[in-house]
Amino acid sequence: MLILLFVSLSCSREPEIKNPDAVTVGFLADAKRLLPLLASDSASGEITGWIFNGLTKYDRDLKITGELAESWEVSPDGLQILFHLRKGVRWHDGAEFTSEDVLFTYNTVTDPKVPTPYSSNYGPVKNVEALDKYTVRVSYHEPFAPALESWGMGILPKHILYDSDITKEIYSRKPIGTGPYRLREWVTGQKVILEANAEYYEGRPGIDKFVARVIPDTATMFLELKFGGIDFMGLTPPQYKLQATKETFNKYFQKFRYPAFGYTYLGYNHLDPKFADMRVRRAITHAINKNDIIAGVLLGYGTPCTGPFPPESWAYNPKVKDLAYDPDLSIKLLGEAGWKSGKNGTLEKNGKPFEFTVITNQGNEARLKTAQIIKESLRKIGISMNIKVLEWQAMLHEFIDKKRFEAIIMGWGLSRDPDMYDIWHSSKTKEGEFNFISYKNTEVDRLLLEGRRTFDHGKRTEIYHRIHEILAEEQPYTFLYVPDALPVLHKRFKGVEKAPIGIWHDFIHWKVPKNSIEWYN
Repeated sequence: MLILLFVSLSCSREPEIKNPDAVTVGFLADAKRLLPLLASDSASGEITGWIFNGLTKYDRDLKITGELAESWEVSPDGLQILFHLRKGVRWHDGAEFTSEDVLFTYNTVTDPKVPTPYSSNYGPVKNVEALDKYTVRVSYHEPFAPALESWGMGILPKHILYDSDITKEIYSRKPIGTGPYRLREWVTGQKVILEANAEYYEGRPGIDKFVARVIPDTATMFLELKFGGIDFMGLTPPQYKLQATKETFNKYFQKFRYPAFGYTYLGYNHLDPKFADMRVRRAITHAINKNDIIAGVLLGYGTPCTGPFPPESWAYNPKVKDLAYDPDLSIKLLGEAGWKSGKNGTLEKNGKPFEFTVITNQGNEARLKTAQIIKESLRKIGISMNIKVLEWQAMLHEFIDKKRFEAIIMGWGLSRDPDMYDIWHSSKTKEGEFNFISYKNTEVDRLLLEGRRTFDHGKRTEIYHRIHEILAEEQPYTFLYVPDALPVLHKRFKGVEKAPIGIWHDFIHWKVPKNSIEWYN
């Protein structure tokens, strides 16, 4: 009774803000490596995005604009880009940024000894030349449609990393970038503190610090939000619907809702004989009621996913129909694949029951609940599914990278360009790469390359529409749902603007009024 009373009273209490000029963000897992080339997890990617700059970036309206490159020209045949770099940009240690850093970054990302998942973006590059201190010419073997986007990857400092093994921990733990924030402190498993870069080329950011706090579950994270321990988090659907609608909550926080540019999926290890059979994968999809998951887990804050592109993408194929919920068809397909009803109604093949384990990451309540619903759905058709919840970094490096899994529930946050070579091409199955399910389809391989080689928007649309059709047919994943993003931010931050790219696009210009009376106006 006392606990319930305390929680009830705390909901109406003003958050205790100890560092008003810092934005503290809740992360479910710690960063792994704070170098752009090695940042393959979401925490590392987000944090390095504030420490480093690329030559290009997406603006608020999802258009490519310059960052470290002030301008550029693309040759009429699409085989060359001439980048004009910003002058006077300084690394966090005071050294000047030059074309040599761009050349060094290219040489590093294409070095076969560097375990980066991003090397394929530079495979079409013929060579990179530093023409002078502030001019870089990139030549391509063939036209490469995502070229400008690919140069959005963070540029590395040659004067620090040249002739060094960048995989050594010291370089990931003490990054030196050109970005609006520099690393101040990293307490493993607890927090990463970035401080504003007073010498940033766009001017000093308006917020003094960016703090990433590691809080492994969303329930604790939400309590920290209400008490003032963090300022920003992505709410779960129950939190958004049941807590964020209260008048007292809305007094202190600004909330947003928009479709996420990504999706959640049930992925299958195609090296496992069970899942190498397309009929089995399609049968599992037919056994899952996606609308029930969206209603029960997301509380309606999402839409069914039909393939590798969300509805917000221009590559999305609206003609692709989702596989209908049809358990009877599931049983039929499984029978055709040799799975027959055995003891206690469990399906068997060659005397072995159909049993497998799904792994997912701790702290993501929606994924766990999704797994539980799928488990019950599959039980009804004779498949026994187990669930294993793992710490994020352990899951990535001990299970996914080493392909020590049968199936997985995960999600992709996608780039705005629909090039998905790294996820679906059959050459991208090595440790640390993104086709960790080992999917292989020769037509998809060919189409992925064709989609990269043409700048014609109409042709690219046709290509990606066909890829959508093939993946919907073969179900290398069961594409589950596109969730709504439900971010919430403390109201003291002013200048926050929701845009097609989200709310963080103008973060360096956010302000906090000195007088706290103005915070909640």
